[in-house]
Amino acid sequence: MSIQNYSIIESTLREGEQFVNAFFSIEEKIQIATLLDAFGVEYLELTSPLASPQSAKDCTTIARLGLNARILTHTRCNLEDAKRAVDCGVDGVDVVIGTSSFLREFSHGMSIEQILDLAQEVVAYLLSQNVETRFSTEDSLRSDFADILEIYKAVDALGVHRVGVADTVGVGTPRQIYEIVSTLRQNIGCDIEFHGHNDSGCAIANAYAALEAGATHIDTSILGIGERNGITPLGGLVARLYATDPALVKKYNLPLIRKLDQTVARLVQVDIPFNNYITGFASFTHKAGIHAKAVLNNPSTYEILNPEDFGLTRYVHVAHRLTGWNAVKSRADQLGLILDKEQLKRLAEQIKLMADNGRITLDDVDSYLYEAAERQAAII
Repeated sequence: MSIQNYSIIESTLREGEQFVNAFFSIEEKIQIATLLDAFGVEYLELTSPLASPQSAKDCTTIARLGLNARILTHTRCNLEDAKRAVDCGVDGVDVVIGTSSFLREFSHGMSIEQILDLAQEVVAYLLSQNVETRFSTEDSLRSDFADILEIYKAVDALGVHRVGVADTVGVGTPRQIYEIVSTLRQNIGCDIEFHGHNDSGCAIANAYAALEAGATHIDTSILGIGERNGITPLGGLVARLYATDPALVKKYNLPLIRKLDQTVARLVQVDIPFNNYITGFASFTHKAGIHAKAVLNNPSTYEILNPEDFGLTRYVHVAHRLTGWNAVKSRADQLGLILDKEQLKRLAEQIKLMADNGRITLDDVDSYLYEAAERQAAII
């Protein structure tokens, strides 16, 4: 199935708050919410107002900002929690309850029959309040699928807007996610949301598989921050979709990804990984001679993402032993120096020899280029 219309539920202000280094003030939450709204995400998910008195205030404050994104909050599948959520003035409420044997035994202690009755009660109340309503099973991948399908069918019959599949411990594979979502798509009419943790490195692939299978909503967070290893990163999902077809993400303000990543990295006191999707410092850097030559002739030879679409530029690294004369020529062109092919080849060999004998810098390379240009000018 090809990917159709989908929405991003951006959960930096809910799941992201569960990251070990996340301690967002209301001012910081407003900054993040405003940036995400400018980027164009369709939804912002906020921490439950039941979490703390300040969380309730934050939820109400952000719900009143007048953003384009719809504001959701996330609560337990509990009638009192649902009422408190509605009182915050949010556009929608995401309710969740654990359905795996692990959570039923060691968390809330309910049977599937009790969960079914509670789900119907809470969903019916929320729908009566005219708020967008999602019901999700926590730890879906380790739940009996027959159990969660029964519950999903029941809430779908009530008119719930979405059901959620949650890979809470990051155990799922893309094939498993595809099969679960595609089966749901055949059995229920409401929208389907996917929430995937990254404990085993499959969060982006699983989110993409969910979309291929018919999911309509994907949960993300900036830099993937969240509980333990976090969830599907916003930039990573965008990169995956862009690589399939840039048209899939044309609705978003792509150059803002860099500011989003930088802002959250600063607030949670982490570095953006060197190989981070789109915004890692090495993302659009080319080093090997054969790569540099090809990418200078046609960037798509070694770039599936166009850095210019993200407000970024590529960098051809030249100060190393793997360099080639095409890379040297590119640097000379940047400096406005005109050197012939034979000079460039000699300079490339000089740089290789220097690099073999120790680290050299771009300043060193520039000095060699300027000296060569001066010699040529003197000859002329």
